[in-house]
Amino acid sequence: MAIISIFGGSFCRGDEIAEKTTAALGYRRIDDLLVKETSTEFGIPGKKLQHTLQGDVSALNKITREREKNIASLRVVLARLILEDDRLIYGTATHLLPRNIAHILRVCIVADQPNRIKTASESLSIPKNKAESIIRNFDTKMKHWTDRLLNASPYDPRLYDIVIPTHDLSVEQAVEMIKKYAGSEQLKTTERSKSAAGDFVLSSKVNLALTKEGYDIDVFSENARVTLLLDREVIRMKQHKEKLIQIAENVEGVGEVDVRPGPKFQVSSTNPWANIDLPPKILLVDDEREFVQTLSERLQTRNLESSIVYDGEQALDFVSRNQTDVMVLDLMMPGINGIEVLRRVKKDYPKVEVIILTGHGSDKEKALSEELGAFAYLQKPIDIDALAKVMKDAYQKINRGESGDTEES
Repeated sequence: MAIISIFGGSFCRGDEIAEKTTAALGYRRIDDLLVKETSTEFGIPGKKLQHTLQGDVSALNKITREREKNIASLRVVLARLILEDDRLIYGTATHLLPRNIAHILRVCIVADQPNRIKTASESLSIPKNKAESIIRNFDTKMKHWTDRLLNASPYDPRLYDIVIPTHDLSVEQAVEMIKKYAGSEQLKTTERSKSAAGDFVLSSKVNLALTKEGYDIDVFSENARVTLLLDREVIRMKQHKEKLIQIAENVEGVGEVDVRPGPKFQVSSTNPWANIDLPPKILLVDDEREFVQTLSERLQTRNLESSIVYDGEQALDFVSRNQTDVMVLDLMMPGINGIEVLRRVKKDYPKVEVIILTGHGSDKEKALSEELGAFAYLQKPIDIDALAKVMKDAYQKINRGESGDTEES
């Protein structure tokens, strides 16, 4: 069955849910094991690792880079631990898992503020104002944690497959919901998802090697090909890239190494990468979980950050709540199909450019998609660079003010 990752807000009963889910499924819980094995392998005191996972940052971190080294070390061990199925991990380490491993069920446990304050006050026997302060401190640390790792809020639903509110559901109901999703067809382990887990092992080792040398760089790997994603401009860029490649190539298992500007890359007007035009809000819609998560990771290496949903209903809900510039949409999905999603999006949000990417299309559907306002109609499989170019063209159209209806002045 699927690997289960659970993150929970403080005083939301997340740990209790994790423990009972582990017992109900006969899983092995690995959050404590992660800390223990990392401490043993890298000689880092367990307390320091726990402090890092709790969002604590040393005042001397800019000098020691202890936090970055601890996170990189934890990633290496975590990558190895999830090579086996039937594992459950609870806590902030869940945010170290890459998005493209399709057999991971990502769960977030939440509760409304009054419920959390009441639970904290009663369990700790403290006044409500003090309980509120403790909760606020936790949420602040978590915000810094996920901002740094994921550029998102810790409770952003886009980070998770399911969000469970414990002010509405009991612990038992939460456990049953997780069991149901964990056993779904979409979350079965496949050769492709196993390969993605193996890629995570390699990328985490490269990340650790770079971190030890003082570099803070996102790493993506696929079939021994490693991509390093730069986030800022440096003097003597050529020498900088050569040094990074040298470090990466010294890691066992690494084949080809590529260095690219990442999604966070900040440029000056004199930089040769300054003319890269990046869509800030991309949505990928496809019920093929492995395909769309791999697609998202590969697009990221080409400066294209994206959010993911798995069916038409989720797509319409996402667009209603979030700014979306470019949508890459599959046609054949359960529930609301791609044609209907396209129809509704172009009617209600005409400025969103929709690219159809399907493996089951027909000439009739292509004609209908174009009639409804699709920016492009593409067939799977497609070269990733060709898709990236179409997506950038779509965003450039938005920037030129050609999408949708213009308002009269």
